[in-house]
Amino acid sequence: MARIIFPDGTELKDLPAVQSRLARLGITLRNWPAPADARARELMQRKSLNDTEKEELLGFVQNRFEELKREKGYRTRDMVVIHEDIPGLADMLAKFDKIHTHADDEVRYILDGSGYFGFVEPDGRQFLLEVSGGDYINVPANAEHWFEMRGCTRCKAVRYFIDTSGWTPNYTGRHRAFVEAATV
Repeated sequence: MARIIFPDGTELKDLPAVQSRLARLGITLRNWPAPADARARELMQRKSLNDTEKEELLGFVQNRFEELKREKGYRTRDMVVIHEDIPGLADMLAKFDKIHTHADDEVRYILDGSGYFGFVEPDGRQFLLEVSGGDYINVPANAEHWFEMRGCTRCKAVRYFIDTSGWTPNYTGRHRAFVEAATV
């Protein structure tokens, strides 16, 4: 279940309150339970998945993709599987831990594990949003944000796209004020 963490260490955990705070930035957060099927749970518990297993797991959430195609016009999706044994993991994650925007929405449905999105508010204040299994998030195009694992070692997430070319990070040059000060 998602929670917001502020730089002073205070947290916001009530889902409607978290959704309301995110909505101020145009961010949509939903809670969609991860698939309960035994085979889906087995795949989610594995550290890594091959391409066939990723497609199989995507099949368990195809209904969500169909819903998003109708609702938002998404055309494609894939699955990202992050775990501690990926060669070059730190370099890969470093591309997203700086404040950036995208020309398209950044959309994730977390099936297993967790991660942290950081957001910049219009007045420059920043906060973290912890997402975990069952959280769906839509960060609108041009929203200033970053992503980090922050001590988490695994995450399985579905990514949804209208056009994958709009997903390149555009770094803003703004510095993160919310670094390691808060206890997470």
